[in-house]
Amino acid sequence: MSEHIYELAIVGAGPAGIATAVESYMQGIRDIVLLEKDENHNATIRKYYKDNKRVDVEWKGQKVELDGNIYFIDGTKESTLDFFDELLKKHSVELKTHVEVTGIEKKDGYFEVHMAGSSIKAKHVVVTIGRMGKPNKPSYKIPPAIRKKVNYTTDECPGGEKILVVGGGDSAVEYAVDLSENNDVSICYRRETFRRANPTNQKNIANAIAHQEVRPILGVNIDGLEATEDGKIKVLFAEREPEVYDRVIYAIGGTTPSAFLASSGIKEEDGKPVHNDDYETNIEGLFVAGDITQESGGSIALGLNHGYKIACHIKGCKSS
Repeated sequence: MSEHIYELAIVGAGPAGIATAVESYMQGIRDIVLLEKDENHNATIRKYYKDNKRVDVEWKGQKVELDGNIYFIDGTKESTLDFFDELLKKHSVELKTHVEVTGIEKKDGYFEVHMAGSSIKAKHVVVTIGRMGKPNKPSYKIPPAIRKKVNYTTDECPGGEKILVVGGGDSAVEYAVDLSENNDVSICYRRETFRRANPTNQKNIANAIAHQEVRPILGVNIDGLEATEDGKIKVLFAEREPEVYDRVIYAIGGTTPSAFLASSGIKEEDGKPVHNDDYETNIEGLFVAGDITQESGGSIALGLNHGYKIACHIKGCKSS
């Protein structure tokens, strides 16, 4: 284990993690390390956002005034990734990729951040692990024979398939509309409307349904999946007859990494880590930021504000 003690270690290089690093740098903190388990920053945007997907400051119509020094504007998946590339480059933040943090341990005056086979020390630690790093999976078991055809992104879709998208939020709607160009697509949601989706996506799915490009299966629950003899997926609906598909894609949100938080001593209430107004947890010097602190997650602007507030608290200055 290295004897060097960083001023700040950040776990997760999404918007909130990068914002915490950059805002801390702007406050005069220089000894910062940003730890990311994937091969690059913003893995959720890279994996779960389709090409050219709109990325808005007002996520789901939620108006957020930016408090800090990072000027984020509406754009696309690609422009947003470029924006964060430039932030990291401009402020010389040390980004370590392919690093999976397994736990955080409070010592006398510092933290040990444990990784596979090694550890680092830091005076302050911020956890910004996103919910989508651990996508929600259905409660029923997926038969081994069809697991490769049950997905959580559209990366595996070759085209020309009969596909069922499960979910009613923005990702589910976008997957269904996007896939309908080259596939026979249905979308199953347990509610009767797509009110969780933003207005643009609600309009797009309504248009796709009106033009019979996407078939809606609304107000319907799924009891389970079975493998057919020819390797397809039989979907067992609760309120209607089963139907066979080539592929099923679940877009039903993400899960708070409860086991990781518990192993680090961070308390949870109602599925969220406990923190004060400065996002400091029950452990002094250990913070949380980003979508794990929110009911539904997803707001980049809120994540940026979290980073600013934490940086100000660590530096002992007053945030706006």
